[in-house]
Amino acid sequence: MLDAPNLKGLIIFLVVAGVIVPLFHRVRIGTVLGFLIAGVLLGPHGLARFVPDHPWAHYVTFDEPQRANALAEFGIIVMLFLLGLELSLQRLWQLRRYVLGVGLAQVVVSTLVIGFAVRIAGGPPPSGAVLGLCLALSSTAIVMQVLNEQHRVANPVGRIALSVLLFQDMMVVPILFVVGILTGRQHAGVHSGVLALIGPFAGALAAVVAIMVLGRFLIRPLLRSAVRTGSRDLIMAVALLILMAFSVATGLAGLSIALGAFLAGLLISDSEARHHVEVDLEPFKGLLLGIFFITIGTRLDVDSVAADAAWIVAAVLLLLVVKTAVVFGAARAFGVPNPVAAEVALLLAQAGEFAFVVIGVARTGNLLSLRIASGAVAVVALSMLVTPLLAIAGRAAARRLEATANGKHAPVADAATLENHVVIGGFGRVGQLVAEVLDAENVPYVALDADGDMIAHLRAKDRPVYFGDAGRPELLTKIGAENARAFVVTVSDRRAAERMVAAARAIQPEAAVFARAADARHAARLTTLGATSVIPLTVEASLQLAGSVLARLDFPEEAVSRRIDVMRAIELDRLKRAGAPE
Repeated sequence: MLDAPNLKGLIIFLVVAGVIVPLFHRVRIGTVLGFLIAGVLLGPHGLARFVPDHPWAHYVTFDEPQRANALAEFGIIVMLFLLGLELSLQRLWQLRRYVLGVGLAQVVVSTLVIGFAVRIAGGPPPSGAVLGLCLALSSTAIVMQVLNEQHRVANPVGRIALSVLLFQDMMVVPILFVVGILTGRQHAGVHSGVLALIGPFAGALAAVVAIMVLGRFLIRPLLRSAVRTGSRDLIMAVALLILMAFSVATGLAGLSIALGAFLAGLLISDSEARHHVEVDLEPFKGLLLGIFFITIGTRLDVDSVAADAAWIVAAVLLLLVVKTAVVFGAARAFGVPNPVAAEVALLLAQAGEFAFVVIGVARTGNLLSLRIASGAVAVVALSMLVTPLLAIAGRAAARRLEATANGKHAPVADAATLENHVVIGGFGRVGQLVAEVLDAENVPYVALDADGDMIAHLRAKDRPVYFGDAGRPELLTKIGAENARAFVVTVSDRRAAERMVAAARAIQPEAAVFARAADARHAARLTTLGATSVIPLTVEASLQLAGSVLARLDFPEEAVSRRIDVMRAIELDRLKRAGAPE
């Protein structure tokens, strides 16, 4: 059975997804980067090259990754569909300024700068135009998956990145049209060529509008009728039918099929079936995208990179620098704050998967030499490979810029003289509720948070809240942590919460440390680091739900309270034992 190519590839992929990538994750390598590295190592340019001399390698490598192209593309379709479900037409309309503003400026300027750089480097015409057009676009799949892993699709960085990527998807038709002109399939003068470029873009926009209008009046009733039946299978079948119909429609219109999937998600986003469809498709999205990332890794020809390492590495660095600068400038021109603009710029600095298509078409039309085409493919693959690292750099740059912009909200000298107060790390919804309870009981507190806009708003109301990372010992010292009676850790980021617990325990060993945990495993980790009491959100929500059930069943209030207290004590003791060293 292992000789069946498709079955062999599926088994290897499941091993990668279930064993290798989790091992990468343990050493702080993200899922996306893990799949990309696995594709490089197990692909035709990695271990699979040894198949002719060592037949056993055939059974543990992706020696025919092209067989997975259909599944990989379907993964992108599902991801864009789910992104559409999370938005709405109203929210998309609110983003029009960034779609048509930042997106248009980024594509035009990036194309011109990259094309000029290729010509300066000695690339023969029309290689500059071709590479400028294809390298100006970024990877929707990788960028949105990275943001998904960070749960940041809905925040300003996610919204602006998605806006730019949507415009880039609409540029697929004009770019292919230009490449067609350059290959000699179209004979047009300069003026008719300019008009011809406007025509495809206008046609693409018209196609999007027509598809959405028809979908709203024809397809939504179909979905509503499926919902009335109450059949989960029927609802999912109709949702997938809408997904595929929109993808095919945009494909026939010459647009990206991923754009069609996104539009289908938008159409269903405010329907009764939205959450049901989202929950059922979510697990498949991760696995299908994993196949896509592996296929990207298999495209990296290590020999080609080694042969022309100097100019390929230089080209990758130049591409990243140029696109970062262009995206940052375009975002700032349309009023995006510095921290958000910097993070979006680094996230979108890579080339996208569409570049492989353009390079292939250009090579067929003799627009690119074999050496330039091979090097360009390596540049695209390498730039996509480093995207998770760029995301980390982007977050670091954003934090630094926020710290600079919000320096006036840093802890003042008087804060270090506080005594017998409570230190709150993270001043979101949970932190503010804790502060309200402390205010009601006249217990002094001081808080730290990394949201500059919120801090500025609260500081204007004379609230004792300062800007900064609650996990940094020096900042805790500046707000009198040495004299604090207790610490409350409510930051949502797991690592930040762990850093604050460790820092609080080191600064003030006698104080109580109360922490919010994402789940039982996180709670055990916080307990190991020295937290006095850890409350997993899932556990507390379950206890409150159980209490409501008992109260509804006419149990006495005292009995309900006693039972909940007993169960809470059991759970907390279990967490302490789970976190205790062996």
